[in-house]
Amino acid sequence: MSNETKQDVFEAVWNRLAGYQVFFNGWPREAIDEYKKRYDAALPDDLPVIPQAVGEYIKANRGHMSLTSGIENASCISEWLWGKGFDYGNDSVFARAWVLGVWRVEETGEIVKLEAEK
Repeated sequence: MSNETKQDVFEAVWNRLAGYQVFFNGWPREAIDEYKKRYDAALPDDLPVIPQAVGEYIKANRGHMSLTSGIENASCISEWLWGKGFDYGNDSVFARAWVLGVWRVEETGEIVKLEAEK
């Protein structure tokens, strides 16, 4: 495994093709530029997957709690968060969802994206 990101690979391909005015079976360069913008703005492939109840907890508390407080006060989702016997199985998944502000709902597959704080 390298330290290269998917974005790095995409940029390398993009830079290699940059000299061509028309490529990919006649697609104009402007069309490819639009796909590049979409790629740059797209969400990561490996979004955290959390139950809907956990997402509701994050929505209700992320704006006024720190991550540490959010985990410490998460008694309503403690069974999912730590499992039985406090094996800390999902704490990193919870932390990623909290920090990113975006996740996939386990039950429905829906992507939830919190609004940026103003």
